Amino acid sequence: MPRSMTAFARVSHQADWGNLIWEIRSVNHRYLETTFRIPETLRDLEMPLRELARRRLDRGKVDCTLQLVLNRDRDGVAINEQLARQYIDAATHIAALIPNASPVSPMDILGHPGVLEERQVDSEALKSCARELFTAALDQLTEIRAIEGAKLADFIRQRLVALKSETDRVRTLLPDILDHQRRRIGERVAELQLSLDPERLEQEVVLIAQKADVDEELDRLEAHLAEIERVLASSEPIGRRLDFLMQELNREANTLSSKSIAIDTTQSAVELKVLIEQMREQVQNIE
Repeated sequence: MPRSMTAFARVSHQADWGNLIWEIRSVNHRYLETTFRIPETLRDLEMPLRELARRRLDRGKVDCTLQLVLNRDRDGVAINEQLARQYIDAATHIAALIPNASPVSPMDILGHPGVLEERQVDSEALKSCARELFTAALDQLTEIRAIEGAKLADFIRQRLVALKSETDRVRTLLPDILDHQRRRIGERVAELQLSLDPERLEQEVVLIAQKADVDEELDRLEAHLAEIERVLASSEPIGRRLDFLMQELNREANTLSSKSIAIDTTQSAVELKVLIEQMREQVQNIE
């Protein structure tokens, strides 16, 4: 089944030390392009996580963001009293040298480096959690991409049915169109009161039939439609293959339009191109 390249996943993990949140956004792209936004304390995780994403995804522009929120409650921070006293003593000494100095502010002391000590978190445990959570986020992302891919496949199959209906319609119309052309030539000859040998008339009809012969184009169209149906059932990445087949379908539809000698086949050619363009737009989102 095809997979969409457009999806969003979000997973989080709550622990006593805080919260980890992974968000992964992916959109269509010609190749696989991954971007990571990770806290500096976990920056060395980027390369192994990038490799993990490469093994799980084939195409798409993928933005991966990790948020780390550490708890800052009473158990999460501590005061370095010894350092704080040193700052207080220094501030008091300086205040004594200044007439009418303002009292020492506790918030000013707390703002000095090292006075507030954050609770230490096991670095390896944090990295392990981030890796496991990233795997869970990838699982969620690929599941969503598969769901969206199934919807795209249904959309394309509906257009395949409509395309097949149009090609069948053109095949059915061709004999009547050629017969109509034969009658038109005969009527035109009669109007002009010309003498035209029946054999010559038939030759003209044959030339028109050769110019309007689209059997090969219709055969190729149907072959491409069958190939698209086969590709949709594949478990491999199929986006590039489908994109190529859309180009081939469009090529045959253009040829059919250029060979048209009746409004009916022209309308069918236009309808074919509309359906092909609708499929092509959706194919751009398939991995």
